[in-house]
Amino acid sequence: MHPIRQSRWVYALLILVWAALMAWQWGEHLRVRQNARQALIRRAQDISTTLGVVLRSQRRFGIIPKDRLESTLQELVKPDELMGVAMLNAAGEVVASAGQPIDVDLRGLVPTGQHWGPNFVALMNLVDLGANLTSEPEPEPPTLVLPREELPPFGRDRARPPEDGPRPGPPPPEPGTREVRPPEGPPPPDGVKREDRNDRDEDRFRGRRSRDRRPPFGRPFWMSEEEYQEAIQRQGLHSFVILLSTEAMIQRCRQDLWQRTILAFFVTLTTVAFALAWRSLLRTADLEVRLARAAAVNRQLQEMSVVAAGLAHETKNPLNVIRTTAQLLAQDASLPEGPRARARQIMEEADRVTAQLNEFINYSRPREVRRTAVPLGRVMVELRRTLAPDLEDKQIQLRVDENLPTVEADEPLLRQALFNLLLNAVQAVPHQGHIEVAAVRLGPSQIALEIRDDGPGVPPEHRSEIFKPYFTTNPKGSGLGLAVVRQIVLAHGWDIEYVPNQPRGAIFRMAPIRVLGATA
Repeated sequence: MHPIRQSRWVYALLILVWAALMAWQWGEHLRVRQNARQALIRRAQDISTTLGVVLRSQRRFGIIPKDRLESTLQELVKPDELMGVAMLNAAGEVVASAGQPIDVDLRGLVPTGQHWGPNFVALMNLVDLGANLTSEPEPEPPTLVLPREELPPFGRDRARPPEDGPRPGPPPPEPGTREVRPPEGPPPPDGVKREDRNDRDEDRFRGRRSRDRRPPFGRPFWMSEEEYQEAIQRQGLHSFVILLSTEAMIQRCRQDLWQRTILAFFVTLTTVAFALAWRSLLRTADLEVRLARAAAVNRQLQEMSVVAAGLAHETKNPLNVIRTTAQLLAQDASLPEGPRARARQIMEEADRVTAQLNEFINYSRPREVRRTAVPLGRVMVELRRTLAPDLEDKQIQLRVDENLPTVEADEPLLRQALFNLLLNAVQAVPHQGHIEVAAVRLGPSQIALEIRDDGPGVPPEHRSEIFKPYFTTNPKGSGLGLAVVRQIVLAHGWDIEYVPNQPRGAIFRMAPIRVLGATA
């Protein structure tokens, strides 16, 4: 499979795995949130069961005093859990409440029984209240929550009516029905609370009702039928709403989301690391293939270079014979001037070809660097002496820094590189031109050696090719001078670059060169 196509499949697989892990983590977080909500609703159901028990324990003959009910409900309120309770009538109006006020018109509360706010949840009718918050098989009239002032005097004071006065009672039964009388008996003995007596009376009523299949509680004897029905509508318990705090649930959900975010972050980093590793692996494999091919080509070129160098060396011998013969003919005074001129042309061409062969042999020779201490000042003195005829011919001014340091290099190779650069500058500058050799400090022990001239410079389109073999803009040049310089520089571990000189000319910079000392 092609590497690019293979990479696409690998990246697609990594993206799919990453997306699956992200979706899994998000789904797990949603499940945790749902479980937290269900746990809160189950807790609300437990609280509702407790409220049902409280209502059963507080009612007496189907009536609960409002102040006593609200006081009991207030004891159940906890700010961090149960924030408020509201008892509602059939019309949805609040009959009794405790804790924070509850808006029964919250959106979604009536049709669904739930309303989730920013930090609370309101729940309605978590248990089937029935008609009277009991589990009786037959419906009962709603439990009435009455203020103390609406109760009869003995109901408010928890005492029986006077024995010598008329005993109030319920209205006479309808024709055809059996009258149900409240239980009679002596007053409770000392030490027995009347509440206990009332509880026993209520139990007796329940037992009798169970036998007679009649509801145990009817209209209170001090109310008319109209007042009773009105009280059922206004103050009869029909449902209730509880307000629970969701701070603990939100904290757990946030903690879970934070943990899963950290996990997702590390999963993303791992996926990116796998992608980068795969990319690096492909690049390494491609680089190894290229290196193997380059090594094979390099070996082939080396073999060809050796063969070409041998051929060039063998070609110099016949050239020497040709030049020697042409020289003899040019010096023979018995020959006419025409043959002697052609002989001189043969000598010039032989010299040119010999120079090119020498440069080729020099370029194809392996560069083995033997580093020693090289005083740059002494090397420049020798090069100035060598180039003196060319400098005088064009009246070129060569300026060299007086305090050139001693550097670590192979002296013959460095001398040859500097000679080629200076010769290139001599050929480029015009008559009475200027050439400068300067050392620029790069650090405590490193310099850059620059050869500057005021010639025409190198056109921008040729700057990337001037160090390639056989590239030259000089019709008489071989194109190997700067290529040899680059070979020597790279063999030393340095670098060479061309920089335009200001206002005109060229700068060839070799760096970084290690400094061992300084000489004049």
